[in-house]
Amino acid sequence: MKTISQIAAFAPSQSATAEYHILLSVTDPSLPYAAQLEEILHAYIQSTKGKMVHFRRFFLSDAANQAPSLTEALRSLPSVPTSVVQQAPLDGTRIAMWVYCTSGMDCPGGVPTHGGYSHHWTGSLVSPGKDSYEQMGGIFRALEGELGKVGLSVASDTVRTWIFVRDVDANYGGVVVGRREYFNTIGLTPSTHFIASTGIEGRNPDFRNIVEMDAYSVGGLEDGQKRYLYALDHLSPTADYGVTFERGTCIQYGDRSHIFISGTASIDSKGQVLYPGDVSSQTGRLLENVEALLREADAGLEDIAMAIVYLREAADYSIVRKVIEGTCPSLHALYVLGPVCRPAWLVEMECLALTPSGNPSFRAF
Repeated sequence: MKTISQIAAFAPSQSATAEYHILLSVTDPSLPYAAQLEEILHAYIQSTKGKMVHFRRFFLSDAANQAPSLTEALRSLPSVPTSVVQQAPLDGTRIAMWVYCTSGMDCPGGVPTHGGYSHHWTGSLVSPGKDSYEQMGGIFRALEGELGKVGLSVASDTVRTWIFVRDVDANYGGVVVGRREYFNTIGLTPSTHFIASTGIEGRNPDFRNIVEMDAYSVGGLEDGQKRYLYALDHLSPTADYGVTFERGTCIQYGDRSHIFISGTASIDSKGQVLYPGDVSSQTGRLLENVEALLREADAGLEDIAMAIVYLREAADYSIVRKVIEGTCPSLHALYVLGPVCRPAWLVEMECLALTPSGNPSFRAF
């Protein structure tokens, strides 16, 4: 076997819809990129047979060089929302993949639909602009335009974003301001709510794109179906240090809950970085923070279906993996090179958890 397939299958009893989060990686780092790409796509085809693919993300070690052959290879496969980002897998390989798919859904007009909900994924959104500030605002306006075509909005219906920033240490400030100003125009403020998000180093294949974004939006949610997670005994409100995202978001359906945990690092309830320079202790604290957020949604680390761990330095990979596997030995995770938005943070983790404890007053997923 030349690939590792980490598959989290979730199908609550008496539910018509099953979900699958699939993480794919290659076992032999010495293979050339073309061979690794072939192996990943073969595993992708095999693992998604009989399922509806909603979204796929490719993690590349050299996006500008590798993306053209990836694009060409994907022409022979059914088109689905796709993200391509340069975040090198830390196991030494050149490509890895996250795939989200379901069974038991309809797809009218190309939009996965079931139970009165529609699920809209968008990958690698970019926008022209002279800097990260202009590009960030343009990307959100582009998402607003796409959602508007199907009667949805960013403010009401977007659940999760992933923002990838080239040279994050230099360009993240423009992203922060561009997002905050856009949110102000649509009524998202500290007194209303924001959107769960990860803002991290990531390079688009086109050097002109300083920022790219993936997004997930859900149509058909009722009032009270979406709630936000804070864990204020562990973490500060993000607005306290000028950024505008939610730490976590829980969506309750009639038969399950989806819990989206934003990129989470070693931070305390006052917004301070804990354990500067100590990647092992930072990893322990981020796990504690993630667990606290999950607890607010009546979930635990064991409910995580997929996680992505971002490291500032590849040299810390073995240390971080040992700490995480010591606490979560069965965690489905990819480890990639992705410096966090503050240089003092050496490691960050995001995750998506699934639990069968829904709310019967809402329609099933």
